[in-house]
Amino acid sequence: MATINDNYLKLKAGYLFPEIARRVNAFAQANPDAKIIKLGIGDVTEPLPEACRTAMIKAVEEMGDRASFKGYGPEQGYTWLLEKIAAQDFQARGCEIDALEIFVSDGSKCDTGNILDIFGNDNIIAVTDPVYPVYVDTNVMAGHTGPANDKGEFEGLVYLPITAENNFTAEIPSQKVDLIYLCFPNNPTGAVATKEHLKAWVDYARANGSIIFFDAAYEAYITDAELPHSIYEIEGARECAIEFRSFSKNAGFTGTRCAFTVVPKNLTAKAADGSDVELWKLWNRRQSTKFNGVSYIVQRGAEAVYSQEGQAQIKELISFYLENAKIIREKLTAAGLAVYGGVNAPYVWVQTPNGLSSWDFFDKLLHTCNVVGTPGSGFGAAGEGYFRISAFNSRENVEEAMKRITDRFTS
Repeated sequence: MATINDNYLKLKAGYLFPEIARRVNAFAQANPDAKIIKLGIGDVTEPLPEACRTAMIKAVEEMGDRASFKGYGPEQGYTWLLEKIAAQDFQARGCEIDALEIFVSDGSKCDTGNILDIFGNDNIIAVTDPVYPVYVDTNVMAGHTGPANDKGEFEGLVYLPITAENNFTAEIPSQKVDLIYLCFPNNPTGAVATKEHLKAWVDYARANGSIIFFDAAYEAYITDAELPHSIYEIEGARECAIEFRSFSKNAGFTGTRCAFTVVPKNLTAKAADGSDVELWKLWNRRQSTKFNGVSYIVQRGAEAVYSQEGQAQIKELISFYLENAKIIREKLTAAGLAVYGGVNAPYVWVQTPNGLSSWDFFDKLLHTCNVVGTPGSGFGAAGEGYFRISAFNSRENVEEAMKRITDRFTS
C-alpha cells in the first residue's frame, strides 16, 4: 500500500493564508453586502509596467514565427537577462556577482523551499520569530523538525525572536547553527538591517561554517541610501550566503512569476566524508533536473525591468506602494496604535490594542471594519500580539480602510 510523507501531518494548523481565506470567505457568505478590503497577503494590485507589457507582447509575436520561436530555454535563464541582473542589481552596487552565478526561477517562495534539496538532513537551522511561514513549513515537510509545541514552535529549529526591544533584528545566536534564514526588508515586520548588522551575521557564518539564506524580495523598497540592498555588499558574504530575489513586488510579477537566486561559485559546504563541495554545482544540477526554466515571454518582460523606461516605471510603482504604507502608518499612529515598519518596506507591523490576541484582532477588524490583515501569530510565537497590514492595494482602498479603522478606534 502506498504511504505518505508523514511530515506533512505535523502542519496541524494549515498554512496561514488559506486559513485567512477560509475566515474571510465564511464572513463574506454570511454578509454578502459587506465591502471587504483586503490588506492581508502581499499581492500587488497595480498593472504590470508598460515596458514589461510591451516586451512580452513582442515576445508573443516572436513565438508566432518559426524563425524566432523559442522552445525549451536554458534552465538557469537566458544570458541576456542574467547579464542585466548581474550588472544592475549587483555589480552597480560593488558586489562581485557574475551572471553565471544567477539562476532565474518562477518565484523566490519556491526557491527558498527548493534550496533544501541540496542540503543534508542533520543541519541545525535557525529562523527568526516572527518569520515568513514558508521557511519553517518547508523544513517541516522535508523532515528537518520534530512536532510543534503548544506555541507552534517546531522541535529541532532554533528560533531567534525579533521584537520591538531589539528593533526587530535578530541577535546573533550563542550556539552554533548551520543554516540561517534572514529576510530584509523583513516580512512581516517591515524592519531593515544595517550594514553593521549584516556584517555581524556574515562574520558569524564564516566563523562557524554556516550558510545564510538571504531573502531580499523587498529590497527595491529601501529608500535610505545607507542601507544595503544585497548581502553581497558585505565583505565575505560570497563565502557564506545565498541570496533570493523576486520581480513580484517591484515589477508586479506576482501572477506572471519570475525571480532569481544567486549562488556564488566559491560557496561550499561539507559532504559526509568531510570534503568541500561547491553548492553552485549542486543547485545547477537540481535546477537542471527538476526545473525547465521560466518562459521566454516572461523573461523578456523581466529584462525590460532593466531598461530606462522600465526603471522609471518601477520607481513609480514602488513610490505608490510606499505612499500607501505611509498613509497606513500615520493614520494608525494617530489612532493611538503602536506601529512599526512601513518606511523602507511595504508592510506595517501593528501591536494589537487592549491585549487582544492576533486572531481576535483579525476577527474584530473583519467583523467591525470589513478590513482584512494578517495575524502576527501566524508568523510565529513571537508574532502574537501583533498584526501585519500590507500596503499592496489601491489608494482608494487604503484610504477607506484606514478611515474605517481610525473611526472605530478613535470613536
